[in-house]
Amino acid sequence: MNGKHLSRRMLLRGVGAALGLPFLDAMTPAFAAPSKSTGKSPSRMAFVYVPNGIIMQDWTPASEGAEFEFKRVMTPMAPLRKKVMVLTGLMQNGGRALGDGPGDHARAASSFLTGAHPKKTAGADIKIGISVDQVAAQRLGKATKFASMELGLEDGRLVGSCDSGYSCAYSNNLSWRSENSPMPPEINPRLVFERLFGSGDEVEDAPARARRLQYEKSVLDSVLEETKSLQTSLGSTDRRKLDEYLYSVREIEKRIETNERDSRQMAPPMLKPEGAPLDYGQHARLMYDLMTVAFQMDATRVLTFMMGREGSGRAYREIGVPDAHHGLTHHRGNEEWIEKIRKINTYHVEQFAYFIDKLSKTPDGDGTLLDSSMIIYGSGIADGNRHTHHDLPVLLAGGGNGTLKSGRHVKYASETPMANLFLSMLDLAGAPTEMLGDSKGKLNHLSGLA
Repeated sequence: MNGKHLSRRMLLRGVGAALGLPFLDAMTPAFAAPSKSTGKSPSRMAFVYVPNGIIMQDWTPASEGAEFEFKRVMTPMAPLRKKVMVLTGLMQNGGRALGDGPGDHARAASSFLTGAHPKKTAGADIKIGISVDQVAAQRLGKATKFASMELGLEDGRLVGSCDSGYSCAYSNNLSWRSENSPMPPEINPRLVFERLFGSGDEVEDAPARARRLQYEKSVLDSVLEETKSLQTSLGSTDRRKLDEYLYSVREIEKRIETNERDSRQMAPPMLKPEGAPLDYGQHARLMYDLMTVAFQMDATRVLTFMMGREGSGRAYREIGVPDAHHGLTHHRGNEEWIEKIRKINTYHVEQFAYFIDKLSKTPDGDGTLLDSSMIIYGSGIADGNRHTHHDLPVLLAGGGNGTLKSGRHVKYASETPMANLFLSMLDLAGAPTEMLGDSKGKLNHLSGLA
């Protein structure tokens, strides 16, 4: 580039659009230290939540270390075993009753990233604690378009009682900006797409979008001239990277447009968001693709994703489970019900494996998006039948920019606060804090060392 380099913050602008770029070789000098030229990527974090617990005997590996074997529920992760750690022994004490009686689902979701116990109320006086993603966003989000993004697959109310006198805000949110300010997840793929690629000063309204769709115009068309100009100044490797990136953006856009033309609806009480498919797996993968692009274009470095609100009664007819998820988890030893829960648990892991595989194949700097990321997958309930909050199901995927040693099952002492894990992750990501929820110190062994 004739001695020049591109800024990591560069945008391709058009009418109503501002397209961020993936990490290109031409951006390397902007990151290079005086003593060395490196394409090191920024640290990224994501937290993925699944509701209603897991059939734990089909989750927890029998052996520790690198020689562990995945049980049935986690078999979709088998091709990615070197990219993940299985962590056992962690608990969330804030999910327990602590004198407040029923309400485990509300407490499970609200305590999962906060390590705190929610105030039992169905009114406006909700209170919990700041979540780990928002602590990270305060530090890592200063350099990005969005400090954090909160996504989900299932709509939920923020007011009223959803679980034994606990506000719906507790069951339906993972992310908390302050002790009484939840960050509701966005479940509409179209709105996520427009947040990522909108200019911020020109919002495309529904009539304008309809006119654009009528003429089969893509959001990429508005930045076509700038794209052509940029491509003439790039090397062959960067041109290929840019072409692949633009292709992926257009494929996401096409899928959203196809879904918007589908007038079919879900069975009550579920509603299909605009731009979302009827099929749960397709919806999940569409959102995961948007998350991947958000990391790739450095729109955000912090994500949370609820694969279902806590206490979800969603049915999974596409895998032969027409029954409500939550009801099945109270199986009381009924093997037929347990088998249906196994299917749901495995189906959820399949979608997560898709995300991790995609991150592992998306180049970024000197490695991949997964290499620079730390991705948590888990639930605030272990056994859904008994509503237990200890020995929680937790996966940690990614390389953390070289700070994590994956491909292992690490077993911690029983009753180890999960907030200890979050303290360590924040520290490794360059966003350290002294305390989070009920933390008692940082977690060892994530790097493979004592």
